[in-house]
Amino acid sequence: MRSTRIGIAAVVLAALTLSACSTGASSTEESDDSPTTTTAGTFPATVDTKFGEVTIDEQPLRIVALGWGDAETVLALGGQPVGASDWLGFGGDGVGPWAEGMYEESPEIIATLEPSYEAIAALEPDLILDTKSSGDQDRYDRLSEIATTVGVPEGGDSYLTTTEQQVELIAGALGLPDEGDALLADVDAAFETVATEHPEWDGLTVAAATKTSEGWGAYIEGSGRVSYLEHLGFVQSPAIAAIETNAGGFSVDISSENLDVIDADLIVAFPIFIDTTEITEDPQWLAVPAVEAGHAVVIDGDISSAYSLGTTLATQYSIDTLVPLLEEATAE
Repeated sequence: MRSTRIGIAAVVLAALTLSACSTGASSTEESDDSPTTTTAGTFPATVDTKFGEVTIDEQPLRIVALGWGDAETVLALGGQPVGASDWLGFGGDGVGPWAEGMYEESPEIIATLEPSYEAIAALEPDLILDTKSSGDQDRYDRLSEIATTVGVPEGGDSYLTTTEQQVELIAGALGLPDEGDALLADVDAAFETVATEHPEWDGLTVAAATKTSEGWGAYIEGSGRVSYLEHLGFVQSPAIAAIETNAGGFSVDISSENLDVIDADLIVAFPIFIDTTEITEDPQWLAVPAVEAGHAVVIDGDISSAYSLGTTLATQYSIDTLVPLLEEATAE
């Protein structure tokens, strides 16, 4: 069974349709010397990336955050990007409700897969963040010609940068490693609290599935969506784990005729830019044993976006909103 990038590929293509190549409302009239962080960092600061060590000599004042969730991570650390990408097509400032009101001034919205390098350069950034992205060398080189760029970590190609790596890279680049550690500690504590409250989840198998206009798929070990559920005590479905994937992949295609492969003690599924009813009314879905037994959750809207985005802000939101649904689906 061939591997695919079902989650990112479908989302980013649709997000490009929504945001196209628009650069949004201009923010170039902001004061060039206004700081973009409320907390002064310690400099010089050095971070390790796939492309080598990157040193930031002084407090960055104009940050462009391009990677999946990069802008929210800057906001969580007290920063104010002047440019950002809206990967999930939220509109407005390009962030979910968990981050609404955190911008003091709206950023310039930059396209995602194929950003306008001219629009980025016009913002006169002194730091570009692209920590969760394709990891493409040409993209990195072109961004680096504009300003100091922090790209993906080693092993972070194809959007495989973990939440921990993203926070560590961005906090490090902002000279705020302790603040980054605190954000991660808060998320770990939230996960631990839920896991402790639900010892019955420990060891239950789980499948993280999705359906796009191209069909069904499931996420594999190491992907953010599976890691999220593992933090709560669940373990990856052995049936999904047994499916061979290509190097660098984080998901696998599943045919409708073989949909029973996602059967597990719990299934968490969501649509990607299709109507939710295309899952909930799918006869093959309804015939999966876990679905018949009521041990499946179909999420959409903000809950799905928060679960998929995986930033510290989005994760805290999803813990509050998704966990009650998991409780209902795993009740005897």
